[in-house]
Amino acid sequence: MRARPGNFSPAALFISQELRYLCHSHEPGGPPTTGPRDTIVPQHPLPPGHPGASVLAVTGAGQLRFEIRGRLDAPGTAHVWDEASRVASAGSGGAVEADCSGIEYMDGSGMALLLKLREVVAEAGGTLSLVNLAPRHRQLIDLTGDRPLPGWNPADSERRGLAERVGRATRDALTGIREMVEFVGEASVIITRSLLHPSRVRWKDVLLSCVHVGVDSLFIISLLGFLMGLIMSFQSAISLQRFGGEIFVPNMLGLVMFREMGPLVTAILLAARSGSAFAAEIGTMKINEELDALTTMGLSPMRFLVVPKLLSALAMVPLMTLFFNLASLVGGALVMLSLGFPLVTFTSRVFSYVHYSDFFGGMAKALVFSILVAGVGCLRGMQTRSGASAVGLSTTSAVVTGIIFIAFADGLFAVAFYYLKI
Repeated sequence: MRARPGNFSPAALFISQELRYLCHSHEPGGPPTTGPRDTIVPQHPLPPGHPGASVLAVTGAGQLRFEIRGRLDAPGTAHVWDEASRVASAGSGGAVEADCSGIEYMDGSGMALLLKLREVVAEAGGTLSLVNLAPRHRQLIDLTGDRPLPGWNPADSERRGLAERVGRATRDALTGIREMVEFVGEASVIITRSLLHPSRVRWKDVLLSCVHVGVDSLFIISLLGFLMGLIMSFQSAISLQRFGGEIFVPNMLGLVMFREMGPLVTAILLAARSGSAFAAEIGTMKINEELDALTTMGLSPMRFLVVPKLLSALAMVPLMTLFFNLASLVGGALVMLSLGFPLVTFTSRVFSYVHYSDFFGGMAKALVFSILVAGVGCLRGMQTRSGASAVGLSTTSAVVTGIIFIAFADGLFAVAFYYLKI
């Protein structure tokens, strides 16, 4: 869970930082001499060899009075911290006066000590007065006056009504749609310009992305296609065997794979593998402000990052779909051979029943799915917010959104093929 601010004054926040530092000062070996610290150095610091600080308690008439002398730097403050706190807490609820005329040097550590003494006296029911404090030191104390920070009520998020929650969700949805439309428009313009001027395309990045999208995915695509062809053929043969229809298994397998399952399963697999990788890569670059650096140098992140990924997906997804289809036919052929059918019967049944329209229809689906997979992955990467979990959220969103878009586009293809009689 993320830490939430409470009603702490700047003095309390500063004191907590100094306390963490000063706690190390009581350990053997003395205080640390290196490491980042939040200190305020006065204009004329004393030399390092100057004597440290000391506390002298003097009981006044009707009130407690004590003096603080010397250097209130980190070593000096650590030396007198416990003694000063003990003396200040002895006021028993009365007025306490701290004579600061002997302070020769004070940085953030000394300021933390004085503010802590004020809190110690206040907890005892008294008031602490800092007298004879140098003006430059008084300015340091005034910088951390007890000004309360705006608080946060954890119940505020639970008080949102239904109308507010619906409004916020609607606003977020409309913002996402607007960003998506802007991304599609900008990507379309840049891709068109790149195709009209091929010399502007970073072909080396395109080839590297093709290796990641295609070559590295070839084994898993082929394995999945082989297993799906094997399983579907075996299950279909068992169902059709009671009717003597095993001979129709090649017809069914070829039509289903080339027309529907090949492009669909390949796109879903690449959405989980390549789409998530695109989102993680671009999202990490955005968090590291590398996209801002490209923009500052006058370079378009769309041209340098998005276009190579889109072109590689356009080239490799149809090719991976073809490998998936061929591997599924190999799995189906093994099943038919085990049932006693010759290989020539299987191939003749497949290629006599699957038409060119089925093949090119599946390739058209693969092209559209490739644009959706790569586009959604790049878009989610561009939309990555700041935070430790931002890249993970973008990656998850890229996979889920990509699969939803693929299913929606597949439904549109089914309706279009029906009315076009394909």
